[in-house]
Amino acid sequence: MTISTEPFLSSPQSPLMRRIVAGTLDRLLGIKKMDAMFKDFGLDQTSGDDFLAKSMEKMNLDLSGIEELKASIPKTGPVIIAANHPFGGLEGVVMLYAITQVRPDVKVLVNAALSLIPQMQDWSIFTNPLKANNPKNAPSLRACKQHLEKDNALLLFPAGRVSYYQKDRGRIADHDWNRIVAKFAKIPNVQYCPVYIEGENSKLFYRLGRIWHRFRLLMLTRELTNKANSKVALHGQNTNELAKTLDKMSDLEGASFCRALTYLNHPKYIEPWAPTEATTFEPLAEQTPVNLILEEANALPLDNQLFTQGNLTAFFAQGAQIPNTLNEIARRRELVFRMHDEGSGKPLDTDKFDMTYTHLFVVDMTTGDVAGAYRMGLTDVLLKSGGNDALYLSQMFSFGSEFLNQTGPALEMGRSFLMPQYQKSRLGLFMLWRAIGEFVVRFPQYSTLYGTVSLSKLYDKRSIKLIEELAITPTPSVQAHNRFDFQLSPEVERHIKQFPIEPCNSIERLDAWLSFIEPDKKKLPVLLRQYASLSGKFHCLGVDKNFADTPGLLLSVDLTKSPEKRQKQFLGPNYKKIM
Repeated sequence: MTISTEPFLSSPQSPLMRRIVAGTLDRLLGIKKMDAMFKDFGLDQTSGDDFLAKSMEKMNLDLSGIEELKASIPKTGPVIIAANHPFGGLEGVVMLYAITQVRPDVKVLVNAALSLIPQMQDWSIFTNPLKANNPKNAPSLRACKQHLEKDNALLLFPAGRVSYYQKDRGRIADHDWNRIVAKFAKIPNVQYCPVYIEGENSKLFYRLGRIWHRFRLLMLTRELTNKANSKVALHGQNTNELAKTLDKMSDLEGASFCRALTYLNHPKYIEPWAPTEATTFEPLAEQTPVNLILEEANALPLDNQLFTQGNLTAFFAQGAQIPNTLNEIARRRELVFRMHDEGSGKPLDTDKFDMTYTHLFVVDMTTGDVAGAYRMGLTDVLLKSGGNDALYLSQMFSFGSEFLNQTGPALEMGRSFLMPQYQKSRLGLFMLWRAIGEFVVRFPQYSTLYGTVSLSKLYDKRSIKLIEELAITPTPSVQAHNRFDFQLSPEVERHIKQFPIEPCNSIERLDAWLSFIEPDKKKLPVLLRQYASLSGKFHCLGVDKNFADTPGLLLSVDLTKSPEKRQKQFLGPNYKKIM
């Protein structure tokens, strides 16, 4: 292989001038150095996988993230691996080196200039990225689509050019991505794998690029030759289908979304939860004898019985009416909360509010087993007796006079739990929700619910921040005492601001975000979904200092404005009584 400066020189020049210009270009661009490196490394005598392996060996790169990337790429079926373009050349070789170990069928869409390197022919589909609407690129795009439709892997660098310093943003980042990434990811059954490649070119590269953008192209060869012994880190996590999500976006928004998924993996904006400060979990309290629970349930007035389904019956009561049952509720709260890295660490999860709030609980009347419970605060009663301090959530939020819990009766919902054996069936959750609905039908002045959905620390901080960014409708009349202090990548923030969505439409989009973040690909919390289906409004995100610093999403639901179908499910046949 021989790389020459000839393509950069025009023929009419004198031989002397040509030699002077050629020498200057060689020193500046590193073309001869590149050619010599190929020969010295013996790369000109290799091909295929040997070329990739020997390139990695001779460059002596400090590579990380290879095994994690390989694990995230499906071994069969069509898949797009899309990455940012920090170097302009090296990342293509590094990515191919990793991907071919899992998917030898991979092809990469690359600049036609790389056709000068014969070894790249095996994996490349060549295009001209400098002319976005060039009709000559149509065959290469068709080749990419056909490659995917044959269940193969496709590697894309959708920026089409090397990352550069962007003055308006004050940072180095990829150019806006080409819409083809969204078009290809919409192909049915195609998996999408976003990867962030960590690294930068030399300071000289960015300085010259700010003078004239063409210098970036001219400097790429020089940048490739100076990468020996450097560090290159690949950051990816999950691979998922995107077609359903992208179908609801324009290709322009879809390309931006795909780009944001890559920057979501920027390691600077990934932060693990700090260990809970010296939390020692004391042994749980002894279980309350079931006969005491059954005695208290049967002793309650008939009006305190809300709903029965099979062996399960839902009740409501004040703490003084059910001391033994309340003790077991507090024990089971702690048990369930610990499963989500929460809990007080004490034998019981209890506080002063347990004696002033109303408890809704579900009991198996054949066994005395407490299936689940909610703690409900009747705000008009509580405010009259103790002002804002009587509301548990006043410890998390500052409520202005215009907030709903100040302007009329409402139910403050909290401290809910459902035992694991009932989480596996719909009946347990149905009983809790149906019981709340029945309570509201009997006391229609409490048709407005508000409370927090606890966002467990089993969620990544990025997931919680995205929920805050996308689901909340800012409400001036309420503020969090302790805000959730975390920052997303500026490139992710830019996408969110550039393509805003209404909070009421955010649930499905958030599930798509979370599917690329959470290792187990879990979706939004079930309670959040339930409230959203009732046309709930999300107001604010705060950190509960009394609950292991767990983030909580403040929400409200006006049941009179919920969809009629959900009113029937939630409130039962007498749903119109609340109107």
